[in-house]
Amino acid sequence: MSDHHDRSEPDEVMWQGRFITARKKGKWEYVSRARGIRAAVILAIEEDEDGEEYVILVEQFRVPLGRPCIELPAGLIGDHEEHAGEPDEVAAARELEEETGYHAERMEEIGQFYSSPGMVSESFTLFRAHGLTLVGEGGGVEGEDITVHRINLDRIDRALAEWRAQGRAIDVRLLTLLGPGLLGR
Repeated sequence: MSDHHDRSEPDEVMWQGRFITARKKGKWEYVSRARGIRAAVILAIEEDEDGEEYVILVEQFRVPLGRPCIELPAGLIGDHEEHAGEPDEVAAARELEEETGYHAERMEEIGQFYSSPGMVSESFTLFRAHGLTLVGEGGGVEGEDITVHRINLDRIDRALAEWRAQGRAIDVRLLTLLGPGLLGR
């Protein structure tokens, strides 16, 4: 249900903060990232010596939701001057290590995705982390208060159901872990 007329309307900035910008184009109101900031999301799957696969997830309180949220590790690219010009895969690896304590030997770019295109113009680049080694506790940088979860992929549906029953929010990107099961495969 798009209005082709809105395509030619000017893009107006209604309000801008440090990280987001509220915009209006015709009748559409939406939010974008400010200052060219982008996001990286990391799918980190560790295989143990027995061939069991474990996904590394994070949990943190999200103010817009008013509760903790279970998510794939993620971070912003270009939000700090000390990391200006940093390649996206380097930023993704740094964010993975800060949040989870896992170092990735290699980051594979999967592609760019949009999570809520009717309301937010923000995209994220999904990376797959390979060659994981636990090198620290994780938890994020000061003030993030991140809890790290290492969950057997065979039990991810049960873990998500349990967290949901406990009142935690579940990030839409976790559908990547449920995909084959949702399709009956």
